[in-house]
Amino acid sequence: MSDRYARLRARVEGLEAAGLRRRLRLVEPTSATTARVDGREMLIFCSNDYLGLSAHPEVRAAFVGGGGNGARLVSGNRRAHEGLEAALSATFGRPATLFPSGYAANLGLYSTVLGRGDLAASDALNHASIIDGLRLSRAERTIVPHASPGSIPAGATLVATETCFSMDGDVPDLQAWSGVHWLAVDEAHAVGALGPDGRGVAAAQGVTPDFVVGTLGKAYGAAGAFVIGPPELRELLISSARSFVYTTAMPEGVAAAALVGMRLATTERRERLAANAVRLRRGLRDVGATALGEAHIVPVLTGARTMEVASRLLDAGVFAPGIRFPTVPRGQERIRLTVCSEHSSGQIDRCVEAVATALAAQ
Repeated sequence: MSDRYARLRARVEGLEAAGLRRRLRLVEPTSATTARVDGREMLIFCSNDYLGLSAHPEVRAAFVGGGGNGARLVSGNRRAHEGLEAALSATFGRPATLFPSGYAANLGLYSTVLGRGDLAASDALNHASIIDGLRLSRAERTIVPHASPGSIPAGATLVATETCFSMDGDVPDLQAWSGVHWLAVDEAHAVGALGPDGRGVAAAQGVTPDFVVGTLGKAYGAAGAFVIGPPELRELLISSARSFVYTTAMPEGVAAAALVGMRLATTERRERLAANAVRLRRGLRDVGATALGEAHIVPVLTGARTMEVASRLLDAGVFAPGIRFPTVPRGQERIRLTVCSEHSSGQIDRCVEAVATALAAQ
């Protein structure tokens, strides 16, 4: 009898041979900035919990209620969903629509607002969910060199970009991206953490994009995502977005926790986050490590040594896994450090020391 799964095993073996096989580690949080990783106590410098709210007792206490039970259009719409959408709509000034994840939100947005005959321009470093959403839309697509709005082709229907890039931590000038085309921005790593009232980079720069995708699973400490746009967009998403129509609703407890997270995402926490990012970046610079970006995502390029450096950091009690191809281009491998508003000065200094030691080791 032939081996039924031989070709799958061959692909796994190929990943192993290329050094690209990934593994899951058991991470058991013990505070906003620490966790047991595979049973060992670690400092966490890789989390997207930028304001430490996933560990906040009020957020955790809000995780009550039932499951979604069905799609929102069938049997799953709850007061918790409507209350969270109302709060998001009030904060961002336009109607909000919930999705179970940021990936689902981007799939739903782009496959709904675009179609055959449209032309979409996408920044070269956009997240995979944006790329896949554009593919599903069946629009013609063109890749714009990173942070190069001058390369947007004439006649583009829509331009898509992140606002705080998830792997590089840099922030584009959205004024330069605005034009006669629609502007769609992914604020996943910015909402709650950056801008006035945590409304993100666009609000900080005085830009009103046509469409905004934001997350509830990072600075707000819960899970899920949302799309902001004109009233017409919400009507279309509810009726036509496949990743909304054909999926089970967000559990009530998740929506309730996100609402609490929004309330606790204060200016004071954002100021601590900004100060901690400055301290981490200054410390890395002082030990000769070059960090990309400008915000709370602090990538350190490590190239071919990335997995070795990540292993040395783990040995030193700092959890910051290596980021490899295909997540980043070959030659751009890195340790993607992230900082939290709740990191102490001592924890940040310990991370810097661990990075310096790991980079110096031969």
